Amino acid sequence: MGDQASLPDPKADTSEVRSAVHTPAPPPGILTPLPVALRWVILLAASLVLSTILFATHIPGALLLGPMAAAILVATNGARLSVHRYPYIFAHSLLGCIIARSLDLETLKAVAMDWPIFLAIVVAVISASSLLGYLIAKADILPGTTAVWGTSAGAASAMVLMAEAHGADARLVAFMQYLRVVFVATGASIMAAFVFRISGGTPPQTIWFPETDWLDLGLTLVAAVTAASVGARLKIPAGTMLLPLVVTTILHVAGLISLHLPQWLLALAYGVIGWRIGLTFTRRILRHAASALPQVVGSILALMAFCGGLAFLLWWLMGIDPLTAYLATSPGGLDSIAIIAASTPVDMSFVMALQTMRLILIIIAGPKIASFVARRIRPAGAKG
Repeated sequence: MGDQASLPDPKADTSEVRSAVHTPAPPPGILTPLPVALRWVILLAASLVLSTILFATHIPGALLLGPMAAAILVATNGARLSVHRYPYIFAHSLLGCIIARSLDLETLKAVAMDWPIFLAIVVAVISASSLLGYLIAKADILPGTTAVWGTSAGAASAMVLMAEAHGADARLVAFMQYLRVVFVATGASIMAAFVFRISGGTPPQTIWFPETDWLDLGLTLVAAVTAASVGARLKIPAGTMLLPLVVTTILHVAGLISLHLPQWLLALAYGVIGWRIGLTFTRRILRHAASALPQVVGSILALMAFCGGLAFLLWWLMGIDPLTAYLATSPGGLDSIAIIAASTPVDMSFVMALQTMRLILIIIAGPKIASFVARRIRPAGAKG
C-alpha cells in the first residue's frame, strides 16, 4: 500500500491504456502531508460512517457503496492510497462464493423446467443492454467496452470486476452499475408497494456475527482462495472470481460444503472492492461521470421500461404473477432483487433462476459483446 498515480484518460483506447507505463502523479491535496497510517484511519472511519448511514436507510449495496464513496472522497483530496492485490484477490474469491450461493438445486430445477422461456428473456435483456451500450459509445459519451460493461444487466460488483479484467474503466463502470442498482431497487420497491398493492413482509434480519461452523467456513475459504490463486497465476480474465464461482458451485450443489458466509466477512470483502475502485478516482473522472449522467440515467430508464415490457408479456401470455414477473426481469442487481423478493409474496425460485441465468450468460458472453462493440465503434473514428 502506498502512493498511487492517476490512471490514463478514460476516453482513450483500451490498447493505449494498457500500454501506458508512467502517468503523472495527481496534485497534492489536504490529506497528502499526513502520515500514511493516519490516511488509512481516516478512510476506515469514513467508510464505517457512510456504510452505516446507507445501510440504515436500506440503500442497496450499502456495504460496497459506503467504502467506495469514502475512498472517492479521500482519493480526490490527496490520500494517494492503494489496495494491495492479495486482499483484492481474496475479495474476488468471496464474490464468486456469493454468486455460487444463489445456485441451489431449486434454482437449477426451475431453469431446467423452463429453460426456453428463460433463455429468450435473458437474450432479449442482454441484447437491449448491449444496444444501449453501443449507442452510448457511438455518441462518444463513454468508450465502447466501458459503455457495454456499464449497461450490462448483471450483478453490479461482478460486472465491475469483469470490466476491469477486460480493459474497461472500472471507475465509470461502477458509476453506471451502482446508479442502476439504486434506480432498479427503488423502482421494484415502488412497484410492489403502490402498483401491486403489496405490503412487504419484514426483510431478512442482518445477523453480523452468526453461529459459524468454522470447519465448513475454512473448507469454503480454502477452496475459493486456491481457485482464485490458480486464476491469478494463469492470468485468466476475472479468473480470481470465475474459478471460485465454478469450484464452490460444484462443491455446494454436491453437498460437500455449505455456503453460509458470515455477514462480517462479506462486509470486509465488499469494503476491499469498494476501496479498490474508489481510490482510483480523480476529480477529472468525477467531472466526466457527471457530464455523462443525463445519458446514463436515460439508458437506465429505457432498460427498466424494456424489462417491464417483458414482465407484462410473461403475465399476459403465461399467467405468471405480475410482481414475480417484474422482479424476475428487473435488470439487476441480483442481491437487491433477492432481498425484495424475500420480503414479498412471489415465486422466489422463478425470480432467482431468471436473475442467475442472466448473470451467468453475461459473464460468458460479456467479453465477446464488449469486444464486438469496440470494433464496431473504432472504424467510425471514435476511440474505445
